Amino acid sequence: MNNLNNKSFFGRIDWLTIFLWLSLCIIGWFNIHAAVFDPNHASIFNLDTNYGKQSIYIFTAFIIGICILIIDQRFFISMSPIIYGVVVLLLVAVLVVGRNVGGNQAWIPLGSFRLQPSEFGKLATCLLLATYLNTQTNKTPNLQSLAIGASIVLFPVMLVMLQPDTGSALAFFSLIFVFYREGYLSTQFLILGALAILLFVLALLVPNQWILIGIVAVICGFAIFLFRKKQKYIINIAIFFVASAAYISVVDFAYDNILQQHQRNRIDIILGKMDDPKGQGYNLNQSKIAIGSGQLFGKGYLQGTQTKYNFVPEQSTDFIFCTIGEEWGFVGSVTLIALYIVLLLRIVHLAERQRTTFARTYAYGVASILFFHFFINIGMTIGIVPVIGIPLPFISYGGSSLWSFTILLFILLRFDSARKGLSPN
Repeated sequence: MNNLNNKSFFGRIDWLTIFLWLSLCIIGWFNIHAAVFDPNHASIFNLDTNYGKQSIYIFTAFIIGICILIIDQRFFISMSPIIYGVVVLLLVAVLVVGRNVGGNQAWIPLGSFRLQPSEFGKLATCLLLATYLNTQTNKTPNLQSLAIGASIVLFPVMLVMLQPDTGSALAFFSLIFVFYREGYLSTQFLILGALAILLFVLALLVPNQWILIGIVAVICGFAIFLFRKKQKYIINIAIFFVASAAYISVVDFAYDNILQQHQRNRIDIILGKMDDPKGQGYNLNQSKIAIGSGQLFGKGYLQGTQTKYNFVPEQSTDFIFCTIGEEWGFVGSVTLIALYIVLLLRIVHLAERQRTTFARTYAYGVASILFFHFFINIGMTIGIVPVIGIPLPFISYGGSSLWSFTILLFILLRFDSARKGLSPN
């Protein structure tokens, strides 16, 4: 609290980031209004509507942000285990008393408001992970530290998967970039991860797994011929082939026996193996129609026909980008994407100028979570990733998501404002 007496305190706050946050919130507010617009309830402050409620969420998010900027930054480090524990208890509680919506038991009803603990799980995980990695500053990154850090991430993931909420669970895995930045994972690991994704897609596209394994065998055989005089490379290539063959078999088995039918259908639609515009592919098909119909400059505010007549499901939450694409067109969509890119680059800039490992690690956690939501949400509305149902940060309707993303961002701003008074570790 003593920071209030320091005349330069507010001068150290990164106002550009706050401006970007507020801009995105306002854009979201107006587009939620457009997504559920009803001439009979035309006031944008009507609290019976989603946009009226969102105005309350934005106002309370602003108040929360101001409070965070006032609190001593050390509070978040000392309280991170408690915050993590409380959120874990909420993730357990939602499995018992939660409300099932759309097949996911992910919300705890609190009167007319529904709390989604998984959204705050990402915040709690970022805090505790940063706190733990901060204690490892004088040690060389090792497997034990990586295992403990990974456990901090994976424990809430398991609880979220029990809901089951695949989209929220996958968001936690974006924290892999935190481990990479802090030296716990090498560049080779990320390359192997990219190859794993490529093999995963190919395993689903190629009708017979043995054909794909044969293709990999030919490629590996050619590589062995090229490096035939270097035994170490030959051994590594052989290991890669065995691991790839096993991985392809596991993907094939998991696709047929673990994924649910609706999940397989969504993947097949994305990969072009299935065309179901009136069934499983309805959301994606209507989403593409809405965005494409906006053309260059859009149809104009409140003029979107796909939006106005509810052709796009979940158009104020998961598919809010469709409203932007239809009413603001290509120019509006690119402007929104540009705002996100500037925000993400700014967060990375803030991360690199931090003087403590906690602040830097936490900042990269914030960047990773926001990037994942931004890329996946927009990607699923235009058909480049499967529909998994996650909000667009600061844009989609919802108190839990807006508050959790706001707290994530403003804690970083609090640490950044105090960086000159902190000693590096």
